[in-house]
Amino acid sequence: MTNEVRPGQAPNDDYPAVDLRMDVPHSARVYDYLIGGKTNFEPDRIAAEASVQAWPALPISMRTTRSFMERAVRHLTKDYGVRQFLDIGTGIPKSPNVHEIAQAIAPETRVGYVDNDPIVLTHARALMSSTTQGRTCYVDADFRNPQSIIDNPRLREVLDFSEPVALSLIAIVHFVLDADDPQGTVRRFMDALAPGSYLALTVFTGDTDPVGVGGVSREYNKRGIPLQARDKTETEAFFDGYELLDPGVALVHHWRPDADAEPVRDQDIAMYAGVALKH
Repeated sequence: MTNEVRPGQAPNDDYPAVDLRMDVPHSARVYDYLIGGKTNFEPDRIAAEASVQAWPALPISMRTTRSFMERAVRHLTKDYGVRQFLDIGTGIPKSPNVHEIAQAIAPETRVGYVDNDPIVLTHARALMSSTTQGRTCYVDADFRNPQSIIDNPRLREVLDFSEPVALSLIAIVHFVLDADDPQGTVRRFMDALAPGSYLALTVFTGDTDPVGVGGVSREYNKRGIPLQARDKTETEAFFDGYELLDPGVALVHHWRPDADAEPVRDQDIAMYAGVALKH
């Protein structure tokens, strides 16, 4: 089975054709460009370059955030026995994806991917190349409507919500403004998960460089991409009621770094991270 789907073509007959709106920048494609991907268009590259001009460390911060995701999935699979992941805000597939990381450790792992970006939908086959022992699926849905995801029959065929699930929310909540209650949305997802489940989450912040990160926020917002940075206290609020794993809420490069990781300066990072257990 091929892993590539042409723009505008659905990954299978269950999905409709989509309009990629290549004439306007899209957060998933801007991110793809900044981490060295090739699934982006001229408006995305213009938006990305303007954001980098405002804060040159932005690509470093984004690559470091992705590294956190990889470490968190490894730790949850290997050290905490997680065998189910719900990854919301998946973004354009870029290897290694969550299922590739987890199934390399435990082939029976099941992963449900969720996004509402049309560009992600066109590449959804790359998210469904599971091991024979495990399973994956892709659901086209909006994070801001938790019940539509929790009740989705495609997702429920893959994930058993009566057993622990790790909810992965990497680089998504900063695209949800306070008016849409992102903390409450996260809680509604966690309320649907069994005890023993985990929350892995990152939050965009201006704590390390308010001027530079503020410039990034302005560039995104003026191009129609809502973006809101939050401080450490606001980040910790996402984990209220859950047990944070060591080292608690920290800048992404300080969360259990690999021994051979290249050093990164705090002022070049604009993302907090944390992983927590639901009892």
